Amino acid sequence: MDGGLRNNKGFITLMCAQLVSSIGDWLSIVAIITLVGLKWNASPMEVSLIILCLAVPMALLGPFAGTIADRFSRKSLMIISDLVRAFLILGLAFATAIWMVYVFLFAIGFLSAVFIPAKNGKLKELVPDSNMKSAMSITSMIDSGTKVLGPLLSGLLVTAFGTQLVFYIDSATFLISAILIIALPKTLHVLEDKQETNDAKGPSFKDELIEGLTFMKGNRYLLTGMTILGISLLILQLSDSQIIVLIRELSVASPDLFGLIVSSAGVGMFITGFILSKKTEYNALILMLVGVCGIGLSFGMMALLTGVDLSLSIIWGPMLGVFAGLTAGLVFIPFQAAVQTDTPVHMTGRVFGVINSVTTTATIVGPLLGGWLSTVIGVIPTFIITSSLLIIISVLGFIFKSTIERGKINVSESQQGTQGAASS
Repeated sequence: MDGGLRNNKGFITLMCAQLVSSIGDWLSIVAIITLVGLKWNASPMEVSLIILCLAVPMALLGPFAGTIADRFSRKSLMIISDLVRAFLILGLAFATAIWMVYVFLFAIGFLSAVFIPAKNGKLKELVPDSNMKSAMSITSMIDSGTKVLGPLLSGLLVTAFGTQLVFYIDSATFLISAILIIALPKTLHVLEDKQETNDAKGPSFKDELIEGLTFMKGNRYLLTGMTILGISLLILQLSDSQIIVLIRELSVASPDLFGLIVSSAGVGMFITGFILSKKTEYNALILMLVGVCGIGLSFGMMALLTGVDLSLSIIWGPMLGVFAGLTAGLVFIPFQAAVQTDTPVHMTGRVFGVINSVTTTATIVGPLLGGWLSTVIGVIPTFIITSSLLIIISVLGFIFKSTIERGKINVSESQQGTQGAASS
């Protein structure tokens, strides 16, 4: 960990809260799928609606939730979100019908839509721009690490004790996260004074929402980065959601292959996060384009090796999973770091709200299109199309790289006056 971050108590506390909460998220997701899919024998569509209930609120309400995160105390919003989600998760333990699960999950999705931009805004308050690249790498390491550990731990707990205990544990993780957030120290940056006054000329909720959208529109560098990220994620999801279908094309495949590929991708992202936390002098756009190309190559190789029915898939499958995770990290981590450093502290929530809405929409639409495309033309051609489109996007990005970088506004000057050292 960077020396400045190692001594930053606020950052460490926030990361501990994220670690506990992320593990809890994965615990509950596996438990919910087990409860609904196995115990209640839900149909494939009913199982799909579980993920949609979590994702749709974040896709639809991202910009509004981000504005809320900028308008009110981020620390308070995070605490309230954690406490209410702890109650909702506890409710899942007593759910007796699938519609109750949907209601609880939709409410949890809404609160998550508020929590995520509030957390990113709080991170901006706590960490100086000089340490932001390392900070975003560490948050990515936590996300990818819990992606590997969480499902494994949940599977063991569900098998040994049943789903109800897992919901109790997940509820407790949100309570622990809330306690840690309460302990957050004073911020490094000072937000604009937002104390309630009788001044009727203060900006309205609508004005603040428009201000955030206008900032993204006016910053061609970030707008291009978000576009590359959104389109790439949409294309990626065409095939990512069909990996299990691709594995079925192999004449001999281990039953554990799918889980190994997913876990390997998490390991790959963890490695990238670790490297980028140490090597912070990089060009975000170049790494993003290299990452998009790398993902395309990994998915293309999966399709080709599956097409020739190559043996030893238990070896080359996870290897390609690691490579896909490594390159995916090159896309997400540098972009999020660039957003943090280029966005004024008082607009961080709104900007991340918009980005979260775009990426979540891609993860909803992509699998639906991927399922349709695989049904119509087959899963291997779908993977080939995904690979080709990602490589084309990368090549076009490098062709227009100079034009994109000329559109990067001088954020450091525009931020002067919005940030400063905390004096109290």
